Amino acid sequence: MSNTNTPVSGDALPDAKAALGWMHTARFLTTAAQLHHLPPLQLPEIAFVGRSNAGKSTCINTLTQQRQLAFASKKPGRTQHINLFALGRQNLQDAVLADLPGYGYAAVPKDDKIRWQRVMANYLVSRENLIGVVMLCDPRLGLTELDETLLEVIRPRVEQGLKFLVLLTKADKLTRSEGAKALSIARLNAGGGEVKLFSALKRNGLEETAQLLWQWTHPNPAVEPEAPTAAPTEAPAEPPAVD
Repeated sequence: MSNTNTPVSGDALPDAKAALGWMHTARFLTTAAQLHHLPPLQLPEIAFVGRSNAGKSTCINTLTQQRQLAFASKKPGRTQHINLFALGRQNLQDAVLADLPGYGYAAVPKDDKIRWQRVMANYLVSRENLIGVVMLCDPRLGLTELDETLLEVIRPRVEQGLKFLVLLTKADKLTRSEGAKALSIARLNAGGGEVKLFSALKRNGLEETAQLLWQWTHPNPAVEPEAPTAAPTEAPAEPPAVD
């Protein structure tokens, strides 16, 4: 299923193969159970957020072409860490992906939900090097109240230039008409952010998303990612499971 939604900036996108090669360099950087444990970084950072079971870990692993970079917990909603992954060739970091815990799982104690909603809100509001947010959403369920609350949290930063993308995951489960309808509805609720259909199974939206994330983190159109020449070095350690 194709998606013709184009970046709002109008800048030319990099070569898809090169952008995917850049995403493939992702490796585990660090993990933090508290916001103040995250290292202060100068590199552009993109956060992945979404409800538990929205397919966030699968999406990250598909984008980076690595099976176990982001781990899905066997107990959704239980893991409460922010995991950072560095991007860049030959040990030269040029961007960071942040995998935030899934939210909204019913079995998590209320106090834990409230505490982590506060941590995530503080991260999204105060993380200085954060330049973009990718929200994962199952289009069969639509945006929930928690998703809309998160959108309200980041709205001021979006108005100031924060990039924002809604990825409608599991798009292979939709018919063409259902996909078109889901796109239309999500665009109305995205508050100016971009919306794309994404399927890890069919790899729909994979190239376009990789190209867009490169564009976000490399605003100079004269800079292009190099075509991949070799597989990246394996991550030195495994992060804890994240929904």
